[in-house]
Amino acid sequence: MDYRHGHRCRRNFLPAILPLLLLMILPLACPRRAVTQETSQETVSAQEAPAVGFPLQEIPTAATPEQEFPSWDELRNRPYPQWFRDAKLGIFVHWGVYSVPAFSGKEEYGEWFLRGLQEGDSLRTGFMREHFGEDFEYPDFAPLFKAELFDADEWAEIFRRAGARYVVLVSKHHDGYALWPSEYSPGWNSLEVGPKRNLVGELTFAVRKAGLRMGLYYSLAEWNNPLHRWYTDPPDSIGPYVEQYMIPQFKELISAYKPSVLFSDGEWLNSAEQWHARELIDWYFDTVGPEAIVNDRWGAGSNIGFLTPEYSAGIESVERPWVEVRGLGRSFALNRNEDLEAYMTPQELVKRFATAVASGGGMILNVGPKADGQIPLLQQERLTQLGQWLDVNWEAIYDSRPWTKTGEDREVSFERIDPAVNFDWVRNTPGAPVKEDRFQVVWSGFLQPRSTGRHFFEAEADDGVRVWVNERLVVDQWGEEGPEAEGVPGVPEALDGSIRLSAERKYPIRVEYRENIQNASVRLYWSGPRMEREVIPQSALFTSTRRSAGNGLAGVYSSLERYLAYTQREGNLYAIFFEWPDGELALPIPPPRAGQRIGLLGLDGDLPWRVEADTVYVDLSGIPYREIPGSWAWTIILEGYAGDL
Repeated sequence: MDYRHGHRCRRNFLPAILPLLLLMILPLACPRRAVTQETSQETVSAQEAPAVGFPLQEIPTAATPEQEFPSWDELRNRPYPQWFRDAKLGIFVHWGVYSVPAFSGKEEYGEWFLRGLQEGDSLRTGFMREHFGEDFEYPDFAPLFKAELFDADEWAEIFRRAGARYVVLVSKHHDGYALWPSEYSPGWNSLEVGPKRNLVGELTFAVRKAGLRMGLYYSLAEWNNPLHRWYTDPPDSIGPYVEQYMIPQFKELISAYKPSVLFSDGEWLNSAEQWHARELIDWYFDTVGPEAIVNDRWGAGSNIGFLTPEYSAGIESVERPWVEVRGLGRSFALNRNEDLEAYMTPQELVKRFATAVASGGGMILNVGPKADGQIPLLQQERLTQLGQWLDVNWEAIYDSRPWTKTGEDREVSFERIDPAVNFDWVRNTPGAPVKEDRFQVVWSGFLQPRSTGRHFFEAEADDGVRVWVNERLVVDQWGEEGPEAEGVPGVPEALDGSIRLSAERKYPIRVEYRENIQNASVRLYWSGPRMEREVIPQSALFTSTRRSAGNGLAGVYSSLERYLAYTQREGNLYAIFFEWPDGELALPIPPPRAGQRIGLLGLDGDLPWRVEADTVYVDLSGIPYREIPGSWAWTIILEGYAGDL
């Protein structure tokens, strides 16, 4: 079965070498002009509507031996466009055939539904069988992807009011379904099956009409393309797929819509050379011009583009642009199996966004529309709330730069008794106020085996774990501090140790765990006489030797928490604080000059301040509650302060 091209429909691939000029002539929804290269970046009249198709320029195929391209160093030295550094906020949109089931595990990505079916995942296969029938297959979702409520102008206005400066639409995800009328996906694109509309074209037109820049996500790989089945066929067999299909389709897309941002993905099993990445990036830059920018997902050896930490803002960089890429919940595409707690509160969203900006980055914040084209109301509300905060505090965000220090942190912790060391937090915090990255846990208590003899201990952890039993180190999987591969879960290394134990005693046990960034998990196993390998159960763990029944281990969780973030703009210093203080706000910064003007964004007038012990105290006690500007976070401005230092 070819899952790419509609209901039980196979495709005939075009030849590898296309004619010198490929022109796509598509019917227009109404006799109004299409957007061309000359008009795509202009403000478009509200009376003009998007055409179904965009005219294409000449589309060359794979490189010939005579063609030469700039070196990687030349491409890397190309200046990053200033507009992207200044924009700070973009909106990601994951929307496609997978939006029909809109279902996955609570911590999994909804857009990976097809891959779950291919792997025989019982959750997804059972869901599809129960709700759509025994004979239903993934291509059968395409006619149900109708987008009947999709209004591109409404989307663009929602994104504009959220404060976004650009939009990145998933034009094609790993299932290969194209949201534009691609010649290379007959029967498996949005004009031929499903909405019967050019979704990329409509949103591109509307976004630019709203004064925002348009970007496109494009998956380099596909799970079920007959030329190469990603994750199924050997990675080194990808050549024909790249040259005969991916490159010409890529150039078809870019020629038609000329996105200011190009977000590639699905590259991680192959090298940049196998993807022809240098050729494609150079061609894209030439096609779109100086405002064009690419991300960093182009295969091993590329090392180019803006950085895209996924569900983790744990980096600081001012030399190379970066954005945290995340959804409002735990999935990019809509996942109806998510809990409400998976969604960020407005306070969490504002704090995460402001912290990323202060650290030299920004955010591409994802929405996952329903199959009918409506953005879920909770997602709309979060976008509106972020926009409301930006209406007051925009001056500290847009066009800003990191200051000499990015913020102030404090140690936070909590304690609890855990029945076992058996956790997979994925990308979540283990509990407030501890954050989801760079946290530590220390479990302590006592262990009593069920039998006497030699016991073996093993652990699996992302990122590091150490275990002591009776003050003897039996597991040492601490590893080196360092970033994990973004978007690709690592394979934890299991280490074991052994020690002789008696069933008549309770032995002290101590477990230390550290999380770096992204996925977080830890499990502690044992095996012994007449006992198979298992996670050490609650019945064998005690918080005190006086207890007769096992109750687990006492855990102390800790991390740093950012409570202040700094940015600077036009000589001004901005201090964004995430908790309203009682009375004075303490800023541990060098003393300002005499007569320094200090204010609160959104409030007229100056605030009184004083200096004590190298700390500036700003008095907020005189502001009535009803006059506090906005919610969730607030910004102190020190006019000219950054320029004075």
